[in-house]
Amino acid sequence: MDRLAKYTLTTLIGLVAVSQFVQVITRYVLQVPVLGMEDIMLYPTLWLYILGSVNASRENTHIRANVLEIFLKTERAHRILAIVGEIISLIVGLWLLTWAWDYTRYAWRTWRESPTLYIPTFYADIALLVGLALMMMYTARHLLGHLRSRPNAVRLDD
Repeated sequence: MDRLAKYTLTTLIGLVAVSQFVQVITRYVLQVPVLGMEDIMLYPTLWLYILGSVNASRENTHIRANVLEIFLKTERAHRILAIVGEIISLIVGLWLLTWAWDYTRYAWRTWRESPTLYIPTFYADIALLVGLALMMMYTARHLLGHLRSRPNAVRLDD
């Protein structure tokens, strides 16, 4: 799974970078903008953003402002704080996931198209549903990991 995420994100960021480079060169150097470049860039840009968030959730490297950790002295208190944080994240994430499901149903029903090339935007719209579902899966996995972890036990053979 790590290799798939690494190659997918690398491919997407490469596509976005190349597309932006082409757009800058054609628009500002050659004075000929590429018709529909924004429509084409919608897919890799949106999927890159969402899958980047999924990757941060998978690696548990989200940016956090854990101010309470400063005041907590014990390993047990840190673990309880992590469990509470994961539970809150799971509740909010599942709530957002229901909204993403409703939005996906709306996107399927309306079947919108991009303004220039008439590309169906549904395949970009489902990125939110897929991303939130994966983030909730990883959040649940991290919560289970916190629940299963045991504080440093005193060893009797020392």
